[in-house]
Amino acid sequence: MFKRIETENAPFAIGPYSQGIVYKNFIFVSGQIPVDPKTNKVVKGDITIQTERVIKNIEGILKEAGTNLDNVIKTTVFLKNIKDFEKMNLVYASFFKNKPARSTVEVSNLPKGVLIEIECIAIINSKEKS
Repeated sequence: MFKRIETENAPFAIGPYSQGIVYKNFIFVSGQIPVDPKTNKVVKGDITIQTERVIKNIEGILKEAGTNLDNVIKTTVFLKNIKDFEKMNLVYASFFKNKPARSTVEVSNLPKGVLIEIECIAIINSKEKS
């Protein structure tokens, strides 16, 4: 019915879940936090550095599934502090040129005390240009 995605290009799941799940021509990427997959440690730095690491983790999972950021159709961004919205948005916009649908919410806390988590849904093998 579905396929689990596992890649060394993103941090391994820290709980009973998969990095991503492929169902038909969709991939559902679990929330990614700014953990460097090479060191398995949270990257040091502000929201811009953490946002970039999160998106690179998402890229690694999407690549393993046979797709890329251009085929992302929906994201959800969880911020520990909504005041980081503008800085996060600048980094986000530099990666998501296709402007997928998005929700952004402030949360009281995130795993490992990070500043941001992002999950997404993407299409696999899309022939259409965004």
